[in-house]
Amino acid sequence: MVKPGLGIPKCRIQGVTALSGNNRGIIPSFNIMAKPAGAACNLDCAYCFYKNKTQLYPDSSFRMSDKVLENYIRQTVEAHLLPEVTIGWQGGEPTLMGLDFFKKAVALEKKYMRPGMHIENTFQTNGILIDREWCRFFRENNFLVGVSIDGPKNLHDVYRRDKGGNGTFEKVFNAIRLMQEYDVEFNVLCTVNSVNSPHPLEVYRFFRDSLGAAYIQFIPIVERSHESGGESVCPPGQSPSPTFFQISERSVGGVAWGNFLIEIFNEWIRCDVGKVFVLYFDAVLASYMYGRSTSCVLQPTCGLGVVLEHNGDLYSCDHYVAPEYRLGNIMQDSIQTLLNSEKQKSFGRGKTEMLPQYCRKCEFLFTCHGECPKNRVPATPDGEPDLNWLCEGYKAFFAHTRVYMETMAALLRSGKTADEIMGMLDENGNPILP
Repeated sequence: MVKPGLGIPKCRIQGVTALSGNNRGIIPSFNIMAKPAGAACNLDCAYCFYKNKTQLYPDSSFRMSDKVLENYIRQTVEAHLLPEVTIGWQGGEPTLMGLDFFKKAVALEKKYMRPGMHIENTFQTNGILIDREWCRFFRENNFLVGVSIDGPKNLHDVYRRDKGGNGTFEKVFNAIRLMQEYDVEFNVLCTVNSVNSPHPLEVYRFFRDSLGAAYIQFIPIVERSHESGGESVCPPGQSPSPTFFQISERSVGGVAWGNFLIEIFNEWIRCDVGKVFVLYFDAVLASYMYGRSTSCVLQPTCGLGVVLEHNGDLYSCDHYVAPEYRLGNIMQDSIQTLLNSEKQKSFGRGKTEMLPQYCRKCEFLFTCHGECPKNRVPATPDGEPDLNWLCEGYKAFFAHTRVYMETMAALLRSGKTADEIMGMLDENGNPILP
């Protein structure tokens, strides 16, 4: 189990949790992002990196069969050595499968789970189809629902539109209100892009004050210009580099990403420690406490957060769904075999093996590890390839938060609670060192 930071338990924030295996090659726990409808979606978000994956299956109906569903549930439960199992549903848009599909999934989980085992379902949705029946199902079966929303209407509707080009904010907002009415546990997933990144406090305060969200995940959009037809321009807030032309105008720049995190952190440290949980803050704090982050993008290796497509194909990672990263199919090989394959192990090691010397010498290597390989676009100041596009912003954020993180880690190790930690900060949020 992943150890918590400021009290945030495993899977309260949607995302990939990678746990180390052991020297016998047995993986005690892993996360699979199952996409039962594949890349099919009822929206047409401008920056979506996954919508073009429909091209991998040109003759498909994009519906997971009952046989694949049962094999996925059975294998996932049987392969876990730990009693805590997460079944993750993503897309595309998983609600397109209809509610009966997920009722079957829950029944199969009960069929295969062992005594003493706890299964938690996580469900990432755009919210468009959520109604009272969905909410009753989520509540009765203790689903954790992640809702994609990019801030208030003026920011959300710029890129998150339906297939007719219409904004989707009102439908998403109403879905969240409905889930609150039914006491469905939810969190917010917000992509940070060139439009909302200049407005960090407007975004954060909207989530906190207007939505009442207690769990927030920010995901930076770093979109190579060919991924969704983006224009070949350098986004605001990023210093031009020799490879700037590879990044679309929708992407967040490194400086803008750092400023976004810092502004929100300054608000959070003054007002919301122990009340609002932000993935990046908790993940970095875990590095100071335990020497290892709870977020896959900040860990030294990749490989235990894989994607299951609707037909049973297993891929190395959500951002690497391509023929060269297909591990196999769970109808022919077991999940455990595919995760333990040399192909997947090599994929995982590559994150560190390809790290430039500039990163290896960085004082923040312990909490960054070059971040996600998909974002390694520009060259380092020394001319090495594979520097992270967001490096400048991350370094600024890590430097700004270091004293806070060190202090909070020390206080937590001494047994202090989040409320006690808040009492040890001055009116500006600066730690009063013990």
